[in-house]
Amino acid sequence: MKIIILTGNQLRHTYFRKRLALNPNIEVLATYCESNNKLAQVVKTSNPLAEEHLRVRSQSEEDFFGEFIAFSDDNSNPRQIESGQINTQSIINEIIKLSPDLIVSYGCSIIKGELLSVFQGRFVNLHLGLSPYYMGSGTNYWPFVNNEPEYCGVTFMQIDAGVDTGEIIHQIQADYGCTDHPVVIGNRLIIKMTRVCAELVRHFDKLTSTPQSSFDSRIYKNKDFSDDSVKVYYQAFSNSVKSVLDNKEKVKTELTLVQQELLEK
Repeated sequence: MKIIILTGNQLRHTYFRKRLALNPNIEVLATYCESNNKLAQVVKTSNPLAEEHLRVRSQSEEDFFGEFIAFSDDNSNPRQIESGQINTQSIINEIIKLSPDLIVSYGCSIIKGELLSVFQGRFVNLHLGLSPYYMGSGTNYWPFVNNEPEYCGVTFMQIDAGVDTGEIIHQIQADYGCTDHPVVIGNRLIIKMTRVCAELVRHFDKLTSTPQSSFDSRIYKNKDFSDDSVKVYYQAFSNSVKSVLDNKEKVKTELTLVQQELLEK
């Protein structure tokens, strides 16, 4: 399967593109890596506790992904671009000319216009969160703030003109351990997501998608990320993880998730 990856330029994005490109069943024609860290810019001057949380998250990403990134081959053909540049006509023309079988997006800007129509049905977005339950920004952060850890996961969806509204192909939930820290759960989930994504790409022609059900979604934006929310996040976390470990089967089955038989749950 020949694919193009649209992603960011942080460590988790670099891990994703390099790991996916090492799969023998996948040829990455090009990866467009956007320089985009709007959340850090939002909290930098006014939210010291939130800024500290981002520093902890960055250190955890270095611990999880740094060595792999440093010592693995890079078959992803990366091209560094500025934030939003993915929607410029020159980049759009490049992608169309490369003629991929599939486009995979994770952590890039909102895609607009021609790419959506040209690659309709062949454009998969990886949404960190379970749609339609949580949408927008920080969708694996707010479930812990709201004491709903079962809503932490990833949605693989067909992309459309909306934000996190496309037809769902497959969903996975996070895995938990008794000594977990919040950012550890997120990084472990990215590793799982990458592994499942490789299988999705390999079996893509055999998969179906399901329209999102009508649901009163929780929608968050970067500006909602505050010191107060970080306090609640860490205060609630230990109880949330204990609840998950005590009720594993319930957590795995109480939500209505879309899942493919061919893909890892």
